[in-house]
Amino acid sequence: MEKDILDLLENDSRISVEQIADILGKDLDDVEKCISKLEEDNVICGYSTLINWDNTEREFVTALIEVKVTPQRDQGFDKIAQRIKNFDEVKAVYLMSGAFDLTVIMEGRNIKEVSNFISTKLSTLDSVLSTATHFVLKKYKDHGIILDEEKKVDERMIVSP
Repeated sequence: MEKDILDLLENDSRISVEQIADILGKDLDDVEKCISKLEEDNVICGYSTLINWDNTEREFVTALIEVKVTPQRDQGFDKIAQRIKNFDEVKAVYLMSGAFDLTVIMEGRNIKEVSNFISTKLSTLDSVLSTATHFVLKKYKDHGIILDEEKKVDERMIVSP
């Protein structure tokens, strides 16, 4: 039942407990208890709305920053990742395999703000060896949702009697 509940919530965080119970054919109390346990166990970490900010007046840039670091003795990459994730500008931090160690995703009002964050906060951390910054130019799909679909126009000819 947990996996089914998680699948439903992942696809629509606005779905009600009643709807989940109905879809799964489960008792309402059992579903509520299961969701509460998933929240307590930090499996469900929050509920959010995916917004296509390109369709609003809000102006900002998203940057993906490759970070090479020196792992700390007995703590590996965790200590530096903990420091980086605590910056308000940072939206996500991922440990990576390959040519660099961490991916940091951040948002800023403009390129200058991102540049300032990297030069004054991120690159000055003791364990950071280097950074490489990439800016998101356009989002086509985010969290499994296609963002750039145009509304289909009915191109059939109108026939009147």
